[in-house]
Amino acid sequence: MTLDPELVVPTAVRDAILERTRDGHPEEICGVFGGEYDPDGRSRARSQYPAANVAETPRTRYRIDPEAQLEIFERLEERGEEIVGFYHSHPRGPPRPSETDVAQATWPDRSYLIVSLEPREVGSWRWRAADDRFEREAVVLE
Repeated sequence: MTLDPELVVPTAVRDAILERTRDGHPEEICGVFGGEYDPDGRSRARSQYPAANVAETPRTRYRIDPEAQLEIFERLEERGEEIVGFYHSHPRGPPRPSETDVAQATWPDRSYLIVSLEPREVGSWRWRAADDRFEREAVVLE
């Protein structure tokens, strides 16, 4: 039985991401979630690993440097965590995937949390590569 997807996020992790989003404004911020990964059900973010946004147009795009991403993945592995997903901000847009987000998604069944400042909202989505689409998932704070 497949459950509706959920991303469990500690309140402290969410608050840290919101603070980075405000501090990074007007540019997008980004990072990686570590924790317990469930491809279809409830993934649990235990920690967040901030990354520099190296996109050519950081006000409208985000990109994690591949070497920095590899270093984050190694830190996750050392801590016994799995790659739960990724987060980034849309400082002036809705908390849903843009066409660019869809075109650049590469991690099947992982969570992509998006933080918006205008309006101030948080949304999360799972990338379903087989269907080439994002599926909305619930964000559960703990």
